[in-house]
Amino acid sequence: MILIQTDIPTSASVNRTHNNQQKNFKSIMTEITLSNAQQQVDEWIKTKGVRYFNELTNLGILMEEVGELSRLMVRKYGEQSYKESDKQKEIADEMADVLWVLICLANQTGVNLTNALQKNFEKKNLRDAQRHLNNEKLR
Repeated sequence: MILIQTDIPTSASVNRTHNNQQKNFKSIMTEITLSNAQQQVDEWIKTKGVRYFNELTNLGILMEEVGELSRLMVRKYGEQSYKESDKQKEIADEMADVLWVLICLANQTGVNLTNALQKNFEKKNLRDAQRHLNNEKLR
């Protein structure tokens, strides 16, 4: 392959580069663990984000992101109609925003999300092993 360097990239070369980066990113990011996610978010914050916002600021941001997710959910699955400004937004993207900020908070507070989730499964399996099976409302 021959690469020609120019001082001003053309829109076609920018689009090709962007498309190639997206393909490479997709092939690299096919599967990610919680631990990997925590490491990658931390690395991004330290190299591109300058620093973490403080914990209370991130808690507020988390609430904002949950609100944005809620807004789309009630429009798609609830009774509200879409506003024009919401039509291009995707639920998956809003969920990823929530997860991103939650990972930031976990990193800031020293929570290992893999361990926390494993413990949460254990708790639910002990506490709720029969509870939902016996719930008449769920039948």
